[in-house]
Amino acid sequence: QVQLVESGGGLVQAGGSLRLSCAASVSLFSINVMGWYRQAPGKQRELVAHITNSGITNYKDSVKGRFTISRDNAKNTVYLQMNSLKPEDTAVYYCKMVRGFTYWGQGTQVTVSS
Repeated sequence: QVQLVESGGGLVQAGGSLRLSCAASVSLFSINVMGWYRQAPGKQRELVAHITNSGITNYKDSVKGRFTISRDNAKNTVYLQMNSLKPEDTAVYYCKMVRGFTYWGQGTQVTVSS
């Protein structure tokens, strides 16, 4: 059974930083792509960033230069470092894994106050 557990969310002022973690219950060595998504109230879930096993990354335009995705396969963990946070970054952030099926974590709330 695959489980993804996100942590690190919280309330922060605009301009602040947070580091999200996604701990997987399975080895990440065989998982090509891991992704972070977010969903704001009344909006669709959207891709924030993803990273391949070879370290290739891709970001949503609005977070480029502010967010950094990374992974530590030895710890079965994916991270999202978020700097210069803006109120529009407020959302529930989810980790996603595709391993045959698609798996999602329960999400972690990020709230950025102005």
